[in-house]
Amino acid sequence: MDHQIYILVIEDELEVMDALIKDLEEFEQTFPIESANNAEEAEQVVKSIADSGDEIGLILCDHVLPGKNGVEFLIELESDKKFGHARKVLVTGQAGLEDTIQAINKAHLDHYIAKPWNMEEFQKVVIDQLTGFVIEKKYNPMEFMAVLDSVRLAEALRGSKLTDH
Repeated sequence: MDHQIYILVIEDELEVMDALIKDLEEFEQTFPIESANNAEEAEQVVKSIADSGDEIGLILCDHVLPGKNGVEFLIELESDKKFGHARKVLVTGQAGLEDTIQAINKAHLDHYIAKPWNMEEFQKVVIDQLTGFVIEKKYNPMEFMAVLDSVRLAEALRGSKLTDH
């Protein structure tokens, strides 16, 4: 593949950001990690990734951020043609029901992870979301077998070969 697929982490609490990035370490060689402390900084990271011709496969976003909140950021990103397809996961302990409903309905939230999270469950969500992204974008599954869901990727590979004939 001639471009990168990034994981974007948006979190304003340094210790939580560090924990998220630590739990993502096993994915970093295949999916570089970018981070932002608030939505405005995340917008700059998104623009930088777009300008380089790369894309974001997964966004892990806190809800309570200084300035624009995480749900508002995800809703705005959903309307961006370049990044609207990125998998969106809200990682928070403080989103109320109404905010969560908005995230699902308007930002097409793919998953919700409550803080504090279980590392194993967190990594399963990351694998599931990135596997779905790779399959949806029709990227070569072989490039991702070592870090993602190899069974789903193999099924996608078999399915694409069957439909190519």
